[in-house]
Amino acid sequence: MPLFKNNKPKSNNKSFAVCGIVEIENKILLVRHTYGTAKDRILLPGGYVKENELPTTAIEREIFEETSVVCKAKDLYSMQFKSEQWCAVLTAEYVSGDPKSDGYENSEVLLLNVDEALSRDDLTNMSREIINAYKENKSGLERSNYIANARTENDYVIFGV
Repeated sequence: MPLFKNNKPKSNNKSFAVCGIVEIENKILLVRHTYGTAKDRILLPGGYVKENELPTTAIEREIFEETSVVCKAKDLYSMQFKSEQWCAVLTAEYVSGDPKSDGYENSEVLLLNVDEALSRDDLTNMSREIINAYKENKSGLERSNYIANARTENDYVIFGV
């Protein structure tokens, strides 16, 4: 299958990813992964950004798909860059929903306080680094209310200004 079709990237673009920090009653939302290098380990929920999808929309969709939790993307907390992929780490505000596993990408959804999460041997290294930094300083780059001319909140977002 070609990477490009009609000069547009495939919709399952693995070069752009998101993961999210969601607190529910002072506990961090985590999932136990079922495949890949993180199989059987716990991590922050997330996934790939679809074609023409903003990272803010992607994290809201991914968290809902994986955990049945409705959230609203809030701040850009950090960025991870690898030569083949970037991953935006966003904080998100819990809106509603009872956390439960999707039974496909994850086998379990956990709500752990920060110290409980950091004490786990089965927490991925990236999630450990993010949660540890979050414990020390809960601020990220705030989402701005600014919307560029000829754009809407559905196709534009800027942080830190």
